[in-house]
Amino acid sequence: MADSHALEPSPDQHPKLRSTGARKTATKNKRSRAREFAVQGLYQSLVGKNPAADIDVFTRDLSGFSKADAVHFDALLHGCIAQADKADQLIGTRLDRPLSEISPIERVVLWIGVYEMQHCPDVPWRVVLNECVELAKEFGGTDGHKYVNAVLNGLAPDLRALEVQADRAARPSA
Repeated sequence: MADSHALEPSPDQHPKLRSTGARKTATKNKRSRAREFAVQGLYQSLVGKNPAADIDVFTRDLSGFSKADAVHFDALLHGCIAQADKADQLIGTRLDRPLSEISPIERVVLWIGVYEMQHCPDVPWRVVLNECVELAKEFGGTDGHKYVNAVLNGLAPDLRALEVQADRAARPSA
């Protein structure tokens, strides 16, 4: 019989997690919230072909936006849209299928990961990776987070070479 003290609480028993394992809204920081709004806005851009300015205005009127980091949201929304082609090229180097077969949610989450790794050096690469995995869990398909994790883990040594090398050197190998 397993020791019950060694078991982690299931997400529904943990007060800060949803049934998906994602954090509840009340425990999220401003940047995490900005990323959530960015996913929704980038989806509108990718799928609906809506202009960034219209998405920006619409999103700022949504409930809860006041609790998000508006500056980070702007950087993600406008930066990811402006650099979508470059991000797609980078992402494409790590895919096992054509980019057209990636779900729009996974694609925009990957855009956010690429953008933050390239333009937000104040956010550690492991935080970028974790935040993107959480976004994929919350908004994407059943196993989309695993795909996002694999692609961003593959890109991290190229986009954050020194940081990844230092981080991996500091961790004992298993």
